[in-house]
Amino acid sequence: MNFQQLKIIREAARRDYNLTEVANMLFTSQSGVSRHIRELEEELGIEIFIRRGKRLLGMTEPGKALLVIAERILNEASNVRRLADLFTNDTSGVLTIATTHTQARYSLPVVIKAFRALFPEVRLELIQGTPQEIESLLHSGAADIGIASERLSTDPLVVAYPWFRWYHSLLVPQGHPLIHTSPLTLDDISRWPLITYRQGITGRSRIDEAFARRGLTADVVLSAQDSDVVKTYVELGLGIGLVADQASGEEGSLVRLDTRHLFDANTVWLGIRRGQLQRNYVWRFIELCNPELSVEEIKRLALEPEEPAIDYQI
Repeated sequence: MNFQQLKIIREAARRDYNLTEVANMLFTSQSGVSRHIRELEEELGIEIFIRRGKRLLGMTEPGKALLVIAERILNEASNVRRLADLFTNDTSGVLTIATTHTQARYSLPVVIKAFRALFPEVRLELIQGTPQEIESLLHSGAADIGIASERLSTDPLVVAYPWFRWYHSLLVPQGHPLIHTSPLTLDDISRWPLITYRQGITGRSRIDEAFARRGLTADVVLSAQDSDVVKTYVELGLGIGLVADQASGEEGSLVRLDTRHLFDANTVWLGIRRGQLQRNYVWRFIELCNPELSVEEIKRLALEPEEPAIDYQI
């Protein structure tokens, strides 16, 4: 068994068992990838993948257990290489944060200002993207911390810490009839053209679920990735807007209406790669966001391995 074989197992799971993509990621050939898999299966005496002909469809139960061990070994190897740099550059460097536009624009400024006061020699890089892109950046190591309202808390390769809970608010133009509607209902909202986030962004699933429970269909005439775009088109008169409440401050001709009684709460999560050592300023950034967690607790949760889920048949 060698590191290349373990990397192949990990990348196969990450890339939906597409061996061409695995080979490209590891700068090798597809035939070389197949050979490494075959040799490892022969060495261990188990089948790692479920196959249909030459195609890989998934992982067997032994394969799933091996994947957890491979992740742990590769993370520890990465940690060994990072040790010297971590302890010699504890207060300087670059902190890369992958986040959504809404969090970068409305939630992070206060935290980043406080962080810069503590670590003036650390440069920050903000990468804005979708929850899926944020998750991928964490997996690849291109981001130290990921921040999003969806996905991160259910990713087994990521340790996620809660930051804060939020609700959606409704934005309408001045003089709109809904301003005088009390109590505001989903039926009232469904009668108007709606502008909100696109699928998979900033709690959009909570919006769709709320209308579905009432047997209603929202008339979403325009969907966008960030709150400022939604507000722009509401101001143009294309419809009413549902946005995150932290981004819904009344601006210009818009009025904010409270809808927390209509839609479920959302949680913003801070995610880091499971099992990976971090510089002290990464732990401290998470602590600034969630003071209820100590640095020691943040480290413990991040570095303890996740045990494989084994389905025992009786």
